[in-house]
Amino acid sequence: MADNEQAEGGADGAAAVPKKGKLKLIIAAVGFLAVVGAGAGWFFLMRGHGEEVHAEAPPPKPPSFVEVPDLMVNLVGAPGERVQYLKVKIVLEVKEEKQVESIKPSLPRVTDLFQTYLRELRPSDLNGSAGFFRLKEELTKRVNSALAPNQVSAVLFKEVLVQ
Repeated sequence: MADNEQAEGGADGAAAVPKKGKLKLIIAAVGFLAVVGAGAGWFFLMRGHGEEVHAEAPPPKPPSFVEVPDLMVNLVGAPGERVQYLKVKIVLEVKEEKQVESIKPSLPRVTDLFQTYLRELRPSDLNGSAGFFRLKEELTKRVNSALAPNQVSAVLFKEVLVQ
């Protein structure tokens, strides 16, 4: 009987090794197929997605510009100091050409707002790039409030002279 049990035990031991080997092979094959399937799915999804984005994007329209008449104002100085002047040439940037025609009748109002603000500046307000950035932001805010509902994208300086 002992010989019988050893023979059966030996047969079970030999059968157990191939079952574990087959199980590892099956798991490896399933994992490989999952990775390949995920890669192929990503490739097809991203390729299709990229085409849609490029097909829908219209070409950007160039901005339009409105010239503001030249402005020349005296700057606020301390009593007894020599008078300094500011001369600026300003251009308004708008997104669409049709806004240009609706802005032109309001240019006297824009010029008045700019003159009123610029007359309150001191020479120290225009020092450095930070001073010009603040000036540009303030003028943009004022022109947008004057031209509402039209919007100006930016106020651009063509020429700035402090004398």
